[in-house]
Amino acid sequence: MIDDLFPRVSAWYAAHERDLPWRRADTTPWGVLVSEVMCQQTPAARVAPLWEAWMERWPEPSHLAEAATADVLRAWGRLGYPRRALRLQETARAIADDHGGRVPDDEAALLALPGIGRYTAAAVMAFAFGRRSLVLDTNIRRVLARVDGGVEFPHRSETAVERARAWEFVPDGDSDAALWSVSAMELGALVCTAANPRCEACPVMDLCAWVAAGKPAWDGPERVAQPWEGTDRQCRGRIMAALRGTDAPVALADVVWPDRVQLEACAATLVADGLAVDTGRGLTLP
Repeated sequence: MIDDLFPRVSAWYAAHERDLPWRRADTTPWGVLVSEVMCQQTPAARVAPLWEAWMERWPEPSHLAEAATADVLRAWGRLGYPRRALRLQETARAIADDHGGRVPDDEAALLALPGIGRYTAAAVMAFAFGRRSLVLDTNIRRVLARVDGGVEFPHRSETAVERARAWEFVPDGDSDAALWSVSAMELGALVCTAANPRCEACPVMDLCAWVAAGKPAWDGPERVAQPWEGTDRQCRGRIMAALRGTDAPVALADVVWPDRVQLEACAATLVADGLAVDTGRGLTLP
C-alpha cells in the first residue's frame, strides 16, 4: 500500500494543485517561511492576498527586521493570533543577524530560530529547499490516520509511534519526498477534509483502511470546535482592531465590549505579550 500511495497522490496533485502564490517557482525560501507562519491556524485562501502584500513590502528578512513593529502588526491585519507577527519579525532579525540575511537550509538551524517549531522547520526544508523531511500538518496526519490507521481522525497530539510510521510514507529521494508532502497536504485540504470528506473523489479510496472499515465514527476524545463569540480571543481582536486604526492612544472606554472586567484583563494580556503598550492615556501599538 505504501508503494502505491505516492504515485497516485502525486498524480492527483498535478491535476488539482491550487495556484497559491508561495508555490510559484520564483518564491524565495523567505517567502515560503512567511507563508508557513501565516498559514498556521488560518486557511490558505485567506492568507494568499495578505502574503502577496507582505512580500511586496518586506521581500527579504532584513526588510522586516528593520520595520516598525506597529507597521508589522497593522499589516498582519485580521489574520488572527498576532503574536505570530511578532515571532516572524524576531525570526527575521535572527536571520539577518546570524545567517547573513538568508534563510538557513539546515533543519537544526531553522529550529534554533525564534518561533520556529518542528513542523515549520520541516516544511521549509521540503517546500523551500526541496529536501527530504517529515512534514506533518493536520491535513497529512488526517490522511494517514484514515488511509493507514483506519480511524477518522489522528490523536490530538503527535506521538513518537505516529511520526515513525509517517516516515515510512516519505519517499527516499529529496524531490519525491517534498512532492509527497505537498501532495498529501493538498489531498487533506481539498478531499480528505475533517468534515464531509469527498471520498468518491479520492485517488486512493480503494486503499483507505477507514473506508474499508465502513467509515467508523470517531470514538476518541470529543473534538469540540473552538468558540469565538464572547471569548478572550474575540475581545483581544476587538482591542487590536482599535489599535490598528489609529496612531493615537486608545482608551478602553472607547472599545465596544460588554464585559469591562474581561476587557481590562485582555488588554493586560496584550501588553504582557508585547502586542500593545500602556501609555497611561490609553493603549497603542508597540
